[in-house]
Amino acid sequence: MTQRIALITGGSRGLGKSAALKLAARGTGIILTYNNNVQAAQEVVEEITRKGVKAVALRLNVGDTAGFEVFAQQVKEQLNTVWGRESFDYLLNNAGIGITAPFAETSEAQFDELMNIHLKGPFFLTQRLLPLLADGGRILNVSSGLARFALPGYATYAAMKGAMEVLTRYQAKELGGRRISVNIIAPGAIETDFRGGEVRDNPQINQHIASQTALGRVGKPDDIGDAMAALLSDDLAWMNAQRVEVSGGMFL
Repeated sequence: MTQRIALITGGSRGLGKSAALKLAARGTGIILTYNNNVQAAQEVVEEITRKGVKAVALRLNVGDTAGFEVFAQQVKEQLNTVWGRESFDYLLNNAGIGITAPFAETSEAQFDELMNIHLKGPFFLTQRLLPLLADGGRILNVSSGLARFALPGYATYAAMKGAMEVLTRYQAKELGGRRISVNIIAPGAIETDFRGGEVRDNPQINQHIASQTALGRVGKPDDIGDAMAALLSDDLAWMNAQRVEVSGGMFL
């Protein structure tokens, strides 16, 4: 079987990094993107290549669609140079940021930044990469448990994730002719540096979330990385247009 190749946005840290390492452990080649921290991205690439798997890192600002044309050309060149391929197999739209603000106090600038990174960016990046995505490939978008339960301060963030859940179904419908399946994963609270690492570093927040989670703890990055790798694997090729929450049973 031809080696699979995954393109992961935001793959230099957090959930994207975990997914990159988990997929690489399965022998999947990795193209990961980073926004600013080239050193962190290169460290992930080096960790993967030490395991005998090919990987490259490319800079991408998911919130700036003007850069997508050049990025797609870079992906095409790397596929040809590193793998001798013209296409990749898995697309993981993972990159994101967190902005917390009450609905009544959310500024238009905050709204636009979240929209550009969490909705407009994945929409048009996926569109632009379609010629490079292999027929029979897989797309995994990223939502949040916050699209199911409501916590004050996340109205805009959660609204964008809810929109991605709807978009996922439409992508699955319209890309089915190419046998491309599209699903979306919704993590719960995870111990990463997201929003300053508050879930990981604030004992009170961590304990509260754990008390409201059926499995009794807060999620770790590898909990989601494992799930992302599984959802992108060929073992689940018949799963399509599904929202899969991976939260340990948060706020049931």
